[in-house]
Amino acid sequence: MASDATPGNKRQKIENIDKSPDQDDHDVAMPEAAASPVKAVAGNVSDYSSWSVQQLMKMYYGRLFPHQDMFKWLAYGNDSKHPQADLAYFHKREFCFTLDGDIFVRYQSFKDGEELRAAINNKLPAKIDIGPVYNVDPKHRNAYAGLEGNRKFMPVERELVFDIDLTDYDDVRTCGKGAHICNKCWPLMAVAIKILDAGLRQDFGFKHILWVFSGRRGVHAWVCDPRARKMSDEARSAVASFLSVHKGQEKGISRLSTSAASKDHPFLDAAYQCLEEVWTEVILPQQQLFESSEHWTAALAHIPDPDVRDKLGRAWSNNGKGRVSSDSDDLNVARWNELVHELASMSRLPNKDKPSKAQLQAAESKAKKDIVFACAYPRLDIEVSKKMNHLLKAPFCVHPKTGKVCVPIDPENAENFDPMDGVPTVSQLLTDLDQSDVKQSTADMQNQWKHTALQKAVADFHDCFLDDLLASNRDELARKARKAVSQPTTRW
Repeated sequence: MASDATPGNKRQKIENIDKSPDQDDHDVAMPEAAASPVKAVAGNVSDYSSWSVQQLMKMYYGRLFPHQDMFKWLAYGNDSKHPQADLAYFHKREFCFTLDGDIFVRYQSFKDGEELRAAINNKLPAKIDIGPVYNVDPKHRNAYAGLEGNRKFMPVERELVFDIDLTDYDDVRTCGKGAHICNKCWPLMAVAIKILDAGLRQDFGFKHILWVFSGRRGVHAWVCDPRARKMSDEARSAVASFLSVHKGQEKGISRLSTSAASKDHPFLDAAYQCLEEVWTEVILPQQQLFESSEHWTAALAHIPDPDVRDKLGRAWSNNGKGRVSSDSDDLNVARWNELVHELASMSRLPNKDKPSKAQLQAAESKAKKDIVFACAYPRLDIEVSKKMNHLLKAPFCVHPKTGKVCVPIDPENAENFDPMDGVPTVSQLLTDLDQSDVKQSTADMQNQWKHTALQKAVADFHDCFLDDLLASNRDELARKARKAVSQPTTRW
């Protein structure tokens, strides 16, 4: 899958702008902005319906984008006068701007939040990607070309990131394909968030995890604990592989990395329990997975006994879309109940002449889990997670095609997130501003999101992530200070 995290994969025009170490950020040529079709309506409210998303970026970045909150996050406490703060830390972070016209500008860096704000307002990027922290200012990378060891230009820190996109579920989505997203397929994203968030916290002990809607059809996760940020590429790959059960497809059948043993890893047991809660109540009836032979054939392929597979396949083909005997009013749930019932009657297993009762029970349990996992387990784009230098779209960007803001998601309430009507668009936010009493001349120009629907998104950013992270950053600086005081010194 081509990820939002990899700028340029699908672009028709790519232009990497590499600057010399002496060249100023503002020397990059900017595309000429199209005239803004301002159209006044009632009162002081403008009609933004005829504006393109890019034409609204100047007002969005200038009045609504939460620059300072982004800086506080990515500085990790190194924005203070604390003696242990590394004031050069933020300056070594890479930002990538995709300018209007698909001009791709990598290795941008800024000394502080104010410089970041000025560059964004000047260049008006269609998208902002966040890269790693390097060992030196990335703008000066050419000065380190050809050096070896610790002297060469290299990433030294980066959040552990994950990307999930609904296009990777197209074989089990019946409500739509490709860029489609609706409230019928969102439960696949919601349960993915819950499973991965629980695994990252409970199995790996991470605490500071930010979940963000991609603006169109997916979600991103940022794991920001110091231990996660310092992980090697090998460790990142290992974590991503552990969490990734769905390994793609072969001849239309999902390949899974579940165990053939009688007991799964506790993480997979917990994941299955989470999926069970929504499988028959939400996913099966909304996606209608057992109403077409294409989908039920793929599901039945996970049953090891050919007699059971054939029996169910014939019965469902003969019934068409009629009801089968079950307590459920939904055809898909009724057929699932029938499948579970038939699994208990399995008598044959591959490569087993006379399977024992214990072997049959283990196969029954595995078949049931495999079908659920094949249809509903989180499908990670693990290539995004493997490398420290992989770019990922910044929170609070605006998706250029939908106009929706990439807002944070509360993982504990992911099932109630509404990707259709609950995500603010840039035109909606500017209309909110027009309808409020705030004036463009106010001194509080940078925080006007407080007067719009973006206020909830920024509040979620703080409540679900930033406030705890800032407290942890302060504790870490205090710990470093205590350690520094305890070190022996030769000073008199």
